Amino acid sequence: MKQLKRIFGVVLLALVVMSCQTDIIVQDDYVNTAPAPLSLNQLLNSYELWYVDINETIGYGETPFLQIAFTVSFKNGVLYANNNLVGIGSQGNGFGIPIGYYDAYNMILDTDHDIDGFDTFDVYQVDYNTIELYNPYNDTSYFLNGSQRATFDYDYVFYDNIHYFLQEYEAWEKTFTSNYGALNAFDDENYLQFLAGGNDVTFRSSQDMVSTPPNSLYWDYTGIYGVGDIVGNMYLKTLTLDYDYFDNEFFELDVRNDQTIELFHADSGTLYRFKGRGYIQYLKEGTTVNKSKSSGEKKRKQRTAKKENTRSSTRTL
Repeated sequence: MKQLKRIFGVVLLALVVMSCQTDIIVQDDYVNTAPAPLSLNQLLNSYELWYVDINETIGYGETPFLQIAFTVSFKNGVLYANNNLVGIGSQGNGFGIPIGYYDAYNMILDTDHDIDGFDTFDVYQVDYNTIELYNPYNDTSYFLNGSQRATFDYDYVFYDNIHYFLQEYEAWEKTFTSNYGALNAFDDENYLQFLAGGNDVTFRSSQDMVSTPPNSLYWDYTGIYGVGDIVGNMYLKTLTLDYDYFDNEFFELDVRNDQTIELFHADSGTLYRFKGRGYIQYLKEGTTVNKSKSSGEKKRKQRTAKKENTRSSTRTL
């Protein structure tokens, strides 16, 4: 009887323990809120303008349409560029001119330029507004900084690249000489020309009569020139013309509009006004602007290290 009670007690205890068990349900409330990665088309269209930071270029090859562009834009399969400083900010509502077509897929950008033809790029997002366009054909990378038209500083780009602006006309014709200032040798110069390409610092001058067509000018002198900054005034520059036979001529350079510049001759106190003749639109074949670029070893190593972290293999084309 005692044994039976003991068995009954064990069974009763087991039933009590089982009745006290509570099912614990763990509910996972985590919701993945990370945004889906952008497609290449979405990335390219996230900014209206992509500024070509030419001094960040890595490699010794060149992709012609990027080499001469200040900005590029990608709009519904059409490739736009601001290749000229004349009219920048107003030409094409700020986008510049259409220069070809593009196709974007799987972080690959294919372009078909109206003159230069086909190019292909591997695209890497460097940071929130910087992309790298790597051209495997010439082993060269260009770095583009994104911006919207409303906030893009067209003035800064213009005045930071004045020497290219001077090259955008076949000739600059003197249209005004002030009636104040001392007589000087530069009074006889009626035309100036600033040449693109080569060493990018060559100028020519002519004493031909005013109203001579640019292609009929006889250039009396060829020398080198330099454009410099004036501290505290980004809108005013210096221009130095190196005339070997009567030393350098030094001016303050003031851009009045897209076709007119004023040169104040420091030594004589004379003011000259020149008007651009023969506008050169940078799209035609054989026309290049040799923008300077740096390919320092330190910068190369930094960029290469960043690439190696993202580039798993070389694409076969």
